[in-house]
Amino acid sequence: MEEQQVTVDNATYPLATPFMVIATQNPIEMEGTYALPEAQRDRFMARVSMGYPVATAEIAMLKNRADRSPLDDLESVTDTAEMSKLISSVQSVHTADAVLRFAVSITTATRSTPELSLGASPRATLHIVRAAKASAALSGRDYVIPDDLVAMAHPVLAHRLVPSVEAAMSGRNADAILKGLIAAVPVPTPS
Repeated sequence: MEEQQVTVDNATYPLATPFMVIATQNPIEMEGTYALPEAQRDRFMARVSMGYPVATAEIAMLKNRADRSPLDDLESVTDTAEMSKLISSVQSVHTADAVLRFAVSITTATRSTPELSLGASPRATLHIVRAAKASAALSGRDYVIPDDLVAMAHPVLAHRLVPSVEAAMSGRNADAILKGLIAAVPVPTPS
């Protein structure tokens, strides 16, 4: 992904800038599907779980898709020029040193707890800061606050973490462990 190219059947194709990879994750316990190795999961910025729709939405889906594909009505909502402007706007969001230290403290906590056999990588720290900058921009701010990091912690970090055998045996998953770690990391205060 970071190489900005894909290789298929020994042919390499450069990807235009900007580009994005979106993937779906099938249930792990199904035949023929396997969990990605940690190094590959770490390359995905975030994991978002949509869950199941409410009954009324599922019924509407059945009605709308009974005789046609949803792709038939698909329309572009932006273009690469607009996406490039948005990316540039997010990149210009200020992140104070105290907030950067807070991000590092969160990821460092994942690396030092015995509840995790694999904590967050430096790439994860970079991604949580980038996601926090996007969160700030979406909130109309040109600066990141600690709440932006906290809001992005689960989607950006949880899929990268591997609970220890002991934690898993006691029913503790990555989300629960991460929640406890974030609560224990001191939040920087405005100076």
